[in-house]
Amino acid sequence: SLFDEPLAIAVQGLGPRQQVTLRTSLRDETGELFQACARYQAGDNGELDLARCPALPGGSFSGLEPMGLLWALQPQKQYWRLVKRDVQSPFVLQLEVLEGHGESPGRLLAQAQHERAFLRDGVRRVPVREGRIRATLFLPP
Repeated sequence: SLFDEPLAIAVQGLGPRQQVTLRTSLRDETGELFQACARYQAGDNGELDLARCPALPGGSFSGLEPMGLLWALQPQKQYWRLVKRDVQSPFVLQLEVLEGHGESPGRLLAQAQHERAFLRDGVRRVPVREGRIRATLFLPP
């Protein structure tokens, strides 16, 4: 998906009302790690849909935040910022479902990988250098 598009996150196959921790992580272009986590409880049917299920207190955020696992990403290195310098390559987001809650969640139940791209296919990137002006022009297909 493109970086500014909503991401629908759902988990199926859990036990009824099972408690899980969802964790996202990505590495920036310098290799620095950013992570966020949230605690959830599956519904009676063993499903968890972040668009309908609020995060419980104790993680990076709480409440109904379908995109919380992205906007809450924090650097593991103090004072570091998430900056994308090469918009032609995507960020690779790791998603993990861990058993239980607490400081050290339990075993890994599921994992997935998702690419967050910055340019739609066919967009042309044109560097602009004129006098002291430095810019980039992005042209649609």
